[in-house]
Amino acid sequence: MLTDIHAHLDMLETSPSETLALAQNAGVKRLITIGTEPSDHQKVLDIAKAHFPQIACTLGVHPHQASLWSREIGEFIVTHSNKPYVVGIGEIGLDYYYNQSPPEVQKIAFQEQLELASRLDLPVQIHTRDAESDTIEFLKRYQGVTQGVIHCFTGTYELAKAAIDSGFYLSVSGVVTFKNAHQLRETFLKIPLNYLFVETDSPFLAPVPHRGQKNTPAYTLDTAKFLAELKGVTLHEISDVTEKNVNTLFKKWNV
Repeated sequence: MLTDIHAHLDMLETSPSETLALAQNAGVKRLITIGTEPSDHQKVLDIAKAHFPQIACTLGVHPHQASLWSREIGEFIVTHSNKPYVVGIGEIGLDYYYNQSPPEVQKIAFQEQLELASRLDLPVQIHTRDAESDTIEFLKRYQGVTQGVIHCFTGTYELAKAAIDSGFYLSVSGVVTFKNAHQLRETFLKIPLNYLFVETDSPFLAPVPHRGQKNTPAYTLDTAKFLAELKGVTLHEISDVTEKNVNTLFKKWNV
């Protein structure tokens, strides 16, 4: 059995119930649906509440929407953080590729949400793109202060090593199956399984053989199979280790 630790169920055309049923038929027993901005927070809360413990959620402000971060949003997250189905803070981080919010604004939102996660004793789900040096700085600064995972990891080995050295995990998405992802595959070959998760980032980045389709949590299985072949282990071992990692990091969700 597998867990998709990062999906955007509110963005899918299928209902959460249908999405969950399709996933479970593929052996994906649990999902985390992700909050990215104030306008979707209540949606992900409602989805998780209705389907917990099979579906949990996180709440956070994505770097694209960092300009929307405010004390009031932080208070909203704190108010709902005691719900059993709110298992993390995210998706938060830095994205200098699209720069939809100014970098300095992104840094403030990232730091304040890391502080919030530490105060609430919740792990974080981190998004990073074209911001490796600043991301590494934050990871080192918060080593031992909070834990989390870089979701949909597509960075360099330097970033991967800095993350695991700082006590953070990496999540493998369908990108690893892409034809041109040679460097990423080399990086994951060097990373021990006990630092890895699997995810879809649905509805984005569908893995081979589903390229060109909208992604769905059921396709976690395809990424897990690819990772097993890449690492030279069985799918059963991928399942065992990644489930252990889920229960370790998202300890509130250890059901």
